[in-house]
Parts: sequence; C-alpha cells; structure tokens
Amino acid sequence: MSLNIDTFTNRNWRPGNNFGGNTLFKALGHPLAAAKARSLVAEIAGRGPVAVYDPLGEAGDFNNFYNLEACDLAGVFVQDVEEIGSERLGQTVRPVTELAACGCKTVLVAAFDAARLMDNIRHMVPQGAQMVSFDDIRLPDDMLTNARNYLAPINFATNFAFLRDGGGNHTRVFSANYWGGYGAKEPELWLCLFDEGGGVLAEWREQLPHAGGTYVIDSAQVRERFGLGDFTGTLFIHALRIAGHDIVKYALDTYGDDDEVLSCSHDANAWPADLYAGMPAPDAGEKVILWIQNSHPVPIPEKGIGLNAVGSQDVHWLEETIPPFGTHALDVSTLLPEVSWPTQIEIQAGRYFVRPRYEVITKDGRRRIAHANVERTDLECDPRIPELGDTMGKGYIMPLPILPVAEFTTTALPTPMATCQRDLPLSAILVDGSGEEIDRRFLGCIPRRESRPLDVDAWIAETEGGLPSGYGHVEFVYDFREGGEADGWLHGFCRYQQRASGHMAETIFGAHIYNTALTYKDEPQSYATRPPGLSTRIFLRLGNGATDTMCHLIYPASTPWHETSDTRLILHNAQGEEVAERTVNIPCGGSLHWRYGAMFEDAERKSAGDNAYVLVRDVTCRLFGYHGLVNDGAAFCFDHMFGF
Repeated sequence: MSLNIDTFTNRNWRPGNNFGGNTLFKALGHPLAAAKARSLVAEIAGRGPVAVYDPLGEAGDFNNFYNLEACDLAGVFVQDVEEIGSERLGQTVRPVTELAACGCKTVLVAAFDAARLMDNIRHMVPQGAQMVSFDDIRLPDDMLTNARNYLAPINFATNFAFLRDGGGNHTRVFSANYWGGYGAKEPELWLCLFDEGGGVLAEWREQLPHAGGTYVIDSAQVRERFGLGDFTGTLFIHALRIAGHDIVKYALDTYGDDDEVLSCSHDANAWPADLYAGMPAPDAGEKVILWIQNSHPVPIPEKGIGLNAVGSQDVHWLEETIPPFGTHALDVSTLLPEVSWPTQIEIQAGRYFVRPRYEVITKDGRRRIAHANVERTDLECDPRIPELGDTMGKGYIMPLPILPVAEFTTTALPTPMATCQRDLPLSAILVDGSGEEIDRRFLGCIPRRESRPLDVDAWIAETEGGLPSGYGHVEFVYDFREGGEADGWLHGFCRYQQRASGHMAETIFGAHIYNTALTYKDEPQSYATRPPGLSTRIFLRLGNGATDTMCHLIYPASTPWHETSDTRLILHNAQGEEVAERTVNIPCGGSLHWRYGAMFEDAERKSAGDNAYVLVRDVTCRLFGYHGLVNDGAAFCFDHMFGF
C-alpha cells in the first residue's frame, strides 16, 4: 500500500520559478518536525477529546505521518460548505459553525501560518479548550528563507544522500554554493546522518562558502569528526537561507582505500515516487543491491516495497519493515531469483523513498553504484508526437555517449519509464564526434516486456571506417514506420566497461527536444525562463590527486542549428574564483570527449587546487554533458552532469 501523501505534481512548475514538488510533506516529515509532532499528538491525546479543524485539507497528510488514532476525535470541521458530509479521518465532516457544541478539550488547526485561521474561529471554540496548530512543529526561524510563508518551496530545499564509510569504502558529496549566485546571503546546510536503523549518528550545520565556492561532505571526515565506527545510512541535507531555486543538487562519488573502488551517481531527486525503473537485473556472477532509504518519519510496512520485471504484473514484495529514516540493503535476487541481464526491474516504491541507488557487486568483488529513475504514472500517449517530424526534425532525442573505443566498450539499452508505454518505436543513430551520421538502425516497435541491448562496439565494427574521431554518441529517436505510441518520456540506459581493468559504470537519462527555435509543450526545456532553452550552464566536479576527470559533451540538434558551439570551459577553484578558461567548438550534432589533465596546463591545475570545478557555459546552444573520474588502468566512474 502506497503512502497517501502528495509529493510531486507538474502543476507547481511555471516558467522562471525553478521550483518543483509539493512542500507540505517536506514540512511535516522534516526530522526536526517529527519529534515535535509526536510530542504534540501525545499531549493532545492525553488532554481529552480533540476536534480537528481542517480548512486547507492538510489533516490527512499529518495523520498519515503521525496517526491520530490515539486521540478521541470529537469531530472534523471545515469551512467549505461543499466538503460537508464527506469522510475524513474516519469522521463525517461537519461545518465549523458546529464546533462550539462538540465538547472537545483541544482544537487542532491543521495548517501552518495558522494565526488568522485561528482568529476566525476563536469565538467558536468550546470554553476551556486549547487551540494548537501545525505551527507548534515549525522549524526555527533562522532555518527559513521566507519566514512569512512557511510552506514556500524555498524554505524546504531538502534532499537525501547515500553515505557509507567502512570496509575500505567511502562516499563523498560534492557540490557548490550556486544559491549565492542568485543573491543568497549567508546560506548554510543543516545536516543529519541516520544509521541503517534510522538512529541519528550526527547532526550539524555547515556554513556554505562564498557564491560559486564548493563544499564537500566526505564520509571519512564525518566519521573522524564525530568519532563514529563503520556506518551505512542516509544523509539528510537541508539548505538554509537560499535563493534562486529549491533543488539540492550534488554529485556523489564512491571511492576506496583501493584504487579499484570508484563510482559516481547523481543527486537523489527530493520527491518520493510511486515507481522507479531503469535498474538492471544482475548479469552472470553479479549481485545487485537496491539501497532503500526510507525518506519519512514513519516505517515502511511489510509488503510496502516490491520488485517485478518490467512488463510483468508478477510483483514480489519485501516482507520486512524498514524503520523511519532507515536504510535497507535489498538483494534483488532474494525477490527475483530468476531474472538476469538484460531484464530491467521495476521498483514498486509506494512514495516511501526518493530516487534510489543500486550497487552491483561482480564476482571479482568490484563494486559500482548507479541510480534508477522516476517512472511516470501521470503521462498518456501523445498522438501529436508522430506528426512532429515535419516541423521538429528529429524531435525528441536521447543522446548517450560512446566513450573512446580504444579504452571502453559501450552497450546501450532503451528503457520504458512511464506506465503508459506499451511499446517503444525507435531507431538508433550512430554519430561520430565530428557530427557525421555514420549509420542508422531501426530497432522496431519494442514491446514493453522486452529488453534489447544494443552492442555499440559490434555496430561500429560493422560500419566502414568506424568512428573517425575514436568516440561519438548514440541517439535514440522515435520511429513510427511500424506504428507504436510515444509520450515524450523516452529513456536510455548505457553501460561502459574499461578494457584495461574490466571495471564498469552505467548511466540513465531521458530524452528532450534540443536546439530548435520552435517549441512543443515545455521543450526545448529551460530551467531559468520559458522555453526554448538554448543555452548551457552545467557543473563539472573535478577529481583530486592522481584521479583525472573526463567529460563528454554532446551537441544534439532536433533541427539544424549553429554550425558549431561556442563553449567556454571555465576552471574555478574551491572558493569559486576563476582560474583559467578554454573555448571549444563542438560541431552541431557532434560531441567532444576531453580530460581535465589534457585541457588545462599543470600550472593552472595546481593553481585551482583540490575540490575545484569547471563551469561549462554556452549561450549559443544547449549541450548535454556526462562526467566521470578515471584511475587509469584501475577503475573509472561515469554519469550525467547537472546544471544550476
């Protein structure tokens, strides 16, 4: 059974606001609010009958987190006449004008910023009864950006990260104070580290650096600072007093005492979803661990989480309870012993946790971590997409890098990522780094239940001349020659293997319309203003020490655009100061694979120091980027980049 809370809807988005998701569940479920809420419920339950005044319809979400069953409910009251007679909290809803006769000892006003709502009904409260509201569980004012509107999304810029330290394995959260660039004054992080059982290991604040400066939360440093032993758990991140947008973005690196331990993944996406997909079943000799991080102050019940092969209705449920804010390592084979690569797995998440990470352990002990993606439940197939070709050229493009073929193998896999998708009508386009289209293959109208990996190396070998640049990319595009449907939520998964070491990495992302002045719905997507989004601002975190950084920038174009990009690679030190700059020109439709160690001189890299980054900036076109770290001959990691 899913947790009945509203976490994310697209209705909250509008051009230029940079906000997403719903705030009420974040406010109610915040770790600091949880302890106050439990105390509040216990207090009012012990006082006698409780009347709930629910003018905004928020009592249900509070009850789903903190269960008012212990309270002797004297009634649920509303002000909207149309709601009278409906059912809420097991009660028949009554008009607030009947509040005076209910005999309660407490009136719980189910709202934040409730002073005016309370004043409006104060004369109706039974004599001797006390009034309380959600304001009793508010966070301290110094944690708020907008103290006048408690549920403003900017007040709850929160996210979760996987953090582990032990057995030679470490994790590192890496990001920058991008809020300072929007005018934030003295922003800060409030951090809470939970162990696997949901117990608090550490709680602290960190002042963020000047605008553009980087911050690092390293598990080894956290362990030393707080005198901890081995731990695996969840890091809750809350950005305070910020500006610009409410998204906490970061890169998460897994590294080890041994150079063979290296992987990276993206931020967790802060809104728990019903379903996730894009997690591969184990290949021969592999174990796949799904890391479930309970994102709420309530337990995940038995059979609250399930797994099934994509396209199958045969769901296998986890018969264990996961405590509030707890972390659980689920061995996929315990629920789905018969599935194997290239089968893809659907995660029945029930809105209990944010976008999860999974860890693949190979038979030789190597580990890699990647993330699944949100599977949309709110989409319907769009009959207009097959008609877009006349005006939008390629339309939706899902670009996946082909890393330098001398060093890496590449396997691409289309991935169903919406419940409405019964099939995927696709072609794959093989593109050299120069932008030259080398070959195109119709993949068919792939049924949802089928996983058809594309061996890119074999494909390149079959073409005359291969990839002249030595690298390039694959584009998945819709192709309706044999029918099929589309919704614009096309996703692709790509797996890479380092030839020298055998180490692997994988990434997944979704399609967009790129680089055309025409718009369709919210595409080409823009994060800062109304579509079309025709510029680039993405963040490349850099490795420290002997670990080099690689970056693969792709210039997809749905229709012909500028002949080349005008892309600036701006090197910043950890304080956010510019150290050096390079300009590169990527052919339209092509890509550029580059290494930090080769792009910038030794003196420049030394001046930048540790925890530096490169800002990829282009005002002429929208690029899509992937980043990775490389221990040459030992290991590497790879995932898509983010912007801010």
